[in-house]
Amino acid sequence: MEKDAFNAMVDFEKMYDAYRRAAAGKRNNHDVIEFELNLSKNLWDFLRQMEDKTYRVDGYHKFMIYDPKEREIQALSFRDRVVQHCLCDNILKPYFEKRLIYDNAACREGKGTHFAMDRLAGFLREHYKRHGTEGYILKYDIRHYFDSIDHEVLKKRLWNIPDRNVLGLLFHIINSYAKEKDSVTGRETGLPMGNQTSQWFALYYLDPLDRLIKEKMRIKHYIRYMDDGILVHESKEYLNEVLIEMRKLLETLRIEFNQKTQIFPISEGVDFLGFRFYLTDTGKVIKRLRTSNKRRWKRRLKKFREEYRNGEKTFAEIKRSVASYHGHLSHGHTYKLNKKVMSGFVLTKERDK
Repeated sequence: MEKDAFNAMVDFEKMYDAYRRAAAGKRNNHDVIEFELNLSKNLWDFLRQMEDKTYRVDGYHKFMIYDPKEREIQALSFRDRVVQHCLCDNILKPYFEKRLIYDNAACREGKGTHFAMDRLAGFLREHYKRHGTEGYILKYDIRHYFDSIDHEVLKKRLWNIPDRNVLGLLFHIINSYAKEKDSVTGRETGLPMGNQTSQWFALYYLDPLDRLIKEKMRIKHYIRYMDDGILVHESKEYLNEVLIEMRKLLETLRIEFNQKTQIFPISEGVDFLGFRFYLTDTGKVIKRLRTSNKRRWKRRLKKFREEYRNGEKTFAEIKRSVASYHGHLSHGHTYKLNKKVMSGFVLTKERDK
């Protein structure tokens, strides 16, 4: 990152591009329409506030989601999402991409869930060529990851950013939200789930753990998707040593593993990103949809039927949703499951009866 990266970002064309990306697929939303009524003025106001260092986050709208599990989402106003796009696309993305390991897979261009699934499958096949089905998996998960990220530690991790204006903006965004504040030390923890910047912060926060695993402990077969990680190795004893070192490092980051973190034989299979991975005696990797995800898919289809019957969703909308999920299922061994579930999926309207 250049020392004048902030000034390069304060540009009308870049802010306009950020607005277009933030508005994509949301043009009918009330806050987007309201922003567009004075589009030019709003964008120029952003530029003035950036130049004057007076930009402030408006705050967060909180709501709950329940799929796959209950969690609170903290959403920014459309105005602030435009700023986030401009900041992330022009500064954070190019800065962090060069500093993250290849197998840090979440929320990055050209990567994502299917990339991570393919990498794990490839690691299991490579392991089989040398060790067969003998070996072990260390699977880790961070306890309440986004809520536990320590603001002070994160700021220290970001301190190498050379542009002090960028750093000041990032610190303001970090300070704009805290899940908890220690009454004694005053330390704050937590990142808002709905922020684009939070995704990049979360990717980078665990980079020391990635470096420890890949560079110091020399684990070749390792993949991380945000706060879920998989290590594959032939020695259980060595993975135990690695886990000890990993726990020591997490203490410095002021976070910890949850109860899902464990070491077990490859022969047991492993859950990752909604699928159960199995390595067969012939070296084939089987990816079955987890039972909980099967139930979730059936519930979703039932809801689609109700929404179509009540006129809440159109056939085209449901078709797009089903096609998207079919695309996801195609990355696993789900042909029979898909055929069985979809055989009874029929859409009818009240008036059709």
